[in-house]
Amino acid sequence: MSSSSPTVNQRDHYKDLLPGCDPKALDNRFPLYLGDWEKSDPRKDDDIAMDNMDEPHMKRKLAILKRHPEIESLYGHDSRTSLITIAAAASQIYFAYLFGKVWTDTFWGFVAFSYLVGGSITALYGVLIHEATHNHAAPTVFLNKLVGLTANIGIPVPIYASFRRYHLEHHTYQGVTGMDPDMPLEWEKKMIRGNAALKFLWLLIYPVMYVVRGAAMKKIPSTWEIYNIIFTICSDALVVRFCGLRGLLYLFTSLWFGYGLHPGAAHFIQEHYTFDDGQETYSYYGILNKPYMNIGLHMEHHDFTKVAWSRLPQVRAIAPEFYDSMAYHTSWLLVHWKFITEPAYGPQSRLGRTVEDHKAGRKAAGKLRRADEHAYDEMAVDVQKQKDE
Repeated sequence: MSSSSPTVNQRDHYKDLLPGCDPKALDNRFPLYLGDWEKSDPRKDDDIAMDNMDEPHMKRKLAILKRHPEIESLYGHDSRTSLITIAAAASQIYFAYLFGKVWTDTFWGFVAFSYLVGGSITALYGVLIHEATHNHAAPTVFLNKLVGLTANIGIPVPIYASFRRYHLEHHTYQGVTGMDPDMPLEWEKKMIRGNAALKFLWLLIYPVMYVVRGAAMKKIPSTWEIYNIIFTICSDALVVRFCGLRGLLYLFTSLWFGYGLHPGAAHFIQEHYTFDDGQETYSYYGILNKPYMNIGLHMEHHDFTKVAWSRLPQVRAIAPEFYDSMAYHTSWLLVHWKFITEPAYGPQSRLGRTVEDHKAGRKAAGKLRRADEHAYDEMAVDVQKQKDE
């Protein structure tokens, strides 16, 4: 029942460069914070794998900063993101006008362009919305929200505000069952499993799954989600007015392709689907990070959410022992191919944890936030006292 992982790592090369202190009485995952759990296999497992520790990135961040404090100098936004957002939104609306008012007789050209160009731009919108969510596009929270709404102009459904709300929860409660909105639903795990045809169809409807998973959280829409709905209704009406219904259809088709089975959408699978035992977050180091603004550097992003897209490569360059030692992907096409064709991967190829275990790990890590030279020793002593009692 073995399957080959598409990931690679350079752990042996960097093992002597990793921190030598050993606070195992505190957290035996130090320093890379890899778990000792085995990945879920849809051929024999009905559910996701489970861990009894908190999510690893806060502790990874502190361990990395202790060795490389200069990473904090990379914090901050990149105003170029706002300009890219305006250009991307204007481009997509222009193409909607062309297909709605000028190129009205072509069908296969419409489909091909919607996938190759429209889908690629829409996948980029996801990156721009992600940057605005983390306040990386502008100097204030309000301006970042305006950037997010601008990126939503080329997406005919209100995505930005809901993504912001649920994505920030994902960072706080990564893998916590019932609290991380990025986790698969029960029907996804039971119905699809490792079946290649069903996984292919599942990826085709992935844009719908974002809506369904958010609705499953059963939360009342926030004020900004209501603003987003009104804003999108108005922008869609303007598209119909100036580009026609076919122009709006172009935007919907681009959304379907760009968030579905598209190379630019492979990061949805790359980021947290468990291709290896013990590792729940993965980066992608490949050529498509260039047009997609380093969205593949997901391990770096989770470790340092205050670093904008343009400076994420510097995080890896400063601390290669913490990143090249982890399993990572080199091809988004291979991510999709392996995920679809290998029966060992499916929607339940994720890691979960209970909220109790997550909170216990966070409580123990409280002193680590000081990141002083004695923090590990102090925490290890506390844990040992608890064991003695």
